[in-house]
Amino acid sequence: MAKNPQNPLHAVLADRIFDGRRWHERAAVLTEARRIVGLSGWGDVPDDCVREQAPVGAMLVPGFIDLQVNGGGGMLLNDQPTAQGMRAIARAHRRLGTTALLPTLITDRPEQMASAIVAARSLAGADGVLGVHLEGPYLSPARPGAHRPEHIRAAMMRDLEALRDLPGCSLVTLAPECVPDGFVRALASSGVRVSAGHSEASAERVLQAVDEGLTGVTHLYNAMPPMMGRAPGIVGAALSEPRLIAGLIVDGIHVDAISVRAAFVAKGSDSIALVSDAMPTAGSDITRFELMGRTITLNGGKLSTAEGTLAGAHLDMASAVRNAVTLARIPLDDALRSATLTPARFLGLEQERGALIPSARADFVALDSGLDVLSVWMEGERV
Repeated sequence: MAKNPQNPLHAVLADRIFDGRRWHERAAVLTEARRIVGLSGWGDVPDDCVREQAPVGAMLVPGFIDLQVNGGGGMLLNDQPTAQGMRAIARAHRRLGTTALLPTLITDRPEQMASAIVAARSLAGADGVLGVHLEGPYLSPARPGAHRPEHIRAAMMRDLEALRDLPGCSLVTLAPECVPDGFVRALASSGVRVSAGHSEASAERVLQAVDEGLTGVTHLYNAMPPMMGRAPGIVGAALSEPRLIAGLIVDGIHVDAISVRAAFVAKGSDSIALVSDAMPTAGSDITRFELMGRTITLNGGKLSTAEGTLAGAHLDMASAVRNAVTLARIPLDDALRSATLTPARFLGLEQERGALIPSARADFVALDSGLDVLSVWMEGERV
């Protein structure tokens, strides 16, 4: 390999490295010009490259990718749906191991949605902001969760005009039964990922939407009916349909550990994406905030309205991985894959992010044995 004095070869050595698929012992991540060159054993690291040693006992893993982030560091996207707001949220989660995310706007006024779309386009994937996740407003009034019912509405074909400027790595959560025929197909054809959530759709309606381009299920088990023997609904469709990647909030509150395990057994880590559904308390010391006129309080790790409705999560991706392993007994490599390569593949970015492979971005994280974040590298630089 020819030397490039402007971008010298750099090696980060660690006791263990997970590349997104398998483990490497006593290995190094080799980077150059913000990209991964490859992995090597300690004894094969070129003599003339810049070396950096991860802490003893640390493991290096791809940077976490979060598909659903309402806020962090005291910031709520709905309060500031701007490039500045998105950067602040990404910065808060970066310290917690998340190197790429979709800032998430829950159901709000049309002008807030338009502002978030403009902001996401202006960032164009910079600063760890991949696009935007619009969770609503085309949801079922019967399954609002913490969304304001007065802003929830059924979609019409003319609404596609407002969504035409969504950046390619964006996601729209909708209730399939609340959109007209052809809506999902048109949205998916534009390059946007479409996910079912906050919905009472039948399994048949969900599978019809899958044929039209639906590829995701938002926070599996939450804001949807439970699966029944003769009424499988969204949960049954998600667990049985390999074309669907299901998001899962593993905070020990939203979903029981047995249900988490059942989802992994049914679908495998290639079809489960861990998400944080994080609110402003993540990466912050605050214990309460306002969510569109309602006070949300953090108590015992649970965020809820005064009425007791769950309102997002006090969670980060490293904690989600840890909970999957310790609470649901998911193998570590499966939990890590669900936080890295699977969400990257959902967005069509598996050659760019989510795995430590040649030509991918040099985004990776050092974790200790307890899965706490020790260090974060973005584009080969420690941040």
